[in-house]
Amino acid sequence: MFPIRDSVPKYSNPVVVYSLIAVNTLIFLVQITTPNPEFIITQFALFPNYHFLPDGTLRAGHGPFDFLPFITATFLHGGWMHIIFNMWTLFIFGSTLESRLGGPQFLVFYLLCGFASTYAHGYFNAASYVPVIGASGAIAGVIGAYALRFPTARLTLLVPIIFIPIIFTVPALGYAVIWFVIQLLQQTWEAMRPSMGGGVAWWAHIGGFIAGLALLPIFLLFASPSRKPNTVARGPWDRLQ
Repeated sequence: MFPIRDSVPKYSNPVVVYSLIAVNTLIFLVQITTPNPEFIITQFALFPNYHFLPDGTLRAGHGPFDFLPFITATFLHGGWMHIIFNMWTLFIFGSTLESRLGGPQFLVFYLLCGFASTYAHGYFNAASYVPVIGASGAIAGVIGAYALRFPTARLTLLVPIIFIPIIFTVPALGYAVIWFVIQLLQQTWEAMRPSMGGGVAWWAHIGGFIAGLALLPIFLLFASPSRKPNTVARGPWDRLQ
């Protein structure tokens, strides 16, 4: 399911979302053009066994309170489709959420969701030596918060069936529930097979999504009450309308 647009109006330019997209894109271009991309992965990706095994921090050269890779890993990507899909999804959901939370609050919210997502992946894959990268965990938090804040907003989705694109609309809450169930099913299937945590970081998606749900009510307390009322979709945590 590929989101195309949503029905909620934006009341301000999403400067933070645009900045995150620009930073992620710039870092990705550095990744693919540098003569030594392995150095970037080694230094800035999250290696779960470095942090979660008893002797991991000593072997990796990280201090016990070195949490930088939990954040920097969310700014690395593994290919063009990886970053394009992530940045487009961030634009669709993040632009609306930023306009309600405010730029600084949204940035802190995004980074906390990113930290929670990589931590969840590392915790449940403690023995994995496979690096985890990508913004999808942080964006999962944005999706969860969006669905909680705008449950009845209409999302236009594109679903390719073989070579035929099918376009339809669904409520944001329905999209989020289906998306989350898919992550749970994929993680369950992954857990049934021998693995060292490679492939898609399903636990990062799950952890980020739950973090977004948990953090939204807190961040709404600090959102500006002066923003215009939204008449399109009302959520249980909406104090801005």
